[in-house]
Amino acid sequence: MSTREQEYTTRVQIARCAFAELMTKYFPEGAARDAYIRYLQFQYHLTCGVQEYFLAIAASSRLRPYRRLRAFLVDFAYEEEKHYLLAGKDLAALGASPGEEPLDVALWHAYFRPVTRFRPFERLGAALILESIAGGQAAASVSKALSAPFLSRENTRFLVLHRHEAIPHGEQVMDAILSANLSAEDHRSVIRGAAVGTTLYMRMATWAADPTAFCCDIPALLVEGSKRREEEIAAFDPLELAAEEAWLPA
Repeated sequence: MSTREQEYTTRVQIARCAFAELMTKYFPEGAARDAYIRYLQFQYHLTCGVQEYFLAIAASSRLRPYRRLRAFLVDFAYEEEKHYLLAGKDLAALGASPGEEPLDVALWHAYFRPVTRFRPFERLGAALILESIAGGQAAASVSKALSAPFLSRENTRFLVLHRHEAIPHGEQVMDAILSANLSAEDHRSVIRGAAVGTTLYMRMATWAADPTAFCCDIPALLVEGSKRREEEIAAFDPLELAAEEAWLPA
């Protein structure tokens, strides 16, 4: 294992251990229904529009020396684009809706939207964490959380997909980064993004487990797009993902 791969792996392990500790602390006997709904809500708002991040990274002039990485990110953007609708479908199966964007999700976007323009590799480091955090050291605690009696095939599609047992996105992202042979500066940016991504993701996960951990829930606003979101979720067929991802380059 190269020094860089070891550094990336260490960052992933730190995130997984933190996530496993949180899951064990709050859900020793399986996930609570309200907490699982909040998990899906933050994931819906976190992943809605996620393709814009990857396309923005690919479009950056900083990616000019890394043509294969740029091509990977474009394909990855299209593959991830509709995953938020799976979270919406799972919420609908539970009789819930995406609701308002949680404050900690808003903080994630407030940080990474401008950063992606000027330091694109930092957002790539965060992607490495997002695509890896539920595996490895966290896998057993995630499986335990999934043992809750209210969970079923119809309301766990997002979580099952993002455990990445069939499609190891975390490994794919790491391989793409390693294969690019990044400059020392860009490598440091990936490491920083992984650290920031872990911190912000754990805030979101902690809010899902215990909404009073940082602050009380924010009162909902009247949002014109709420009806549109519900209509989009209702019209979405999860089989679209299988049909669309089949043509993506290997």
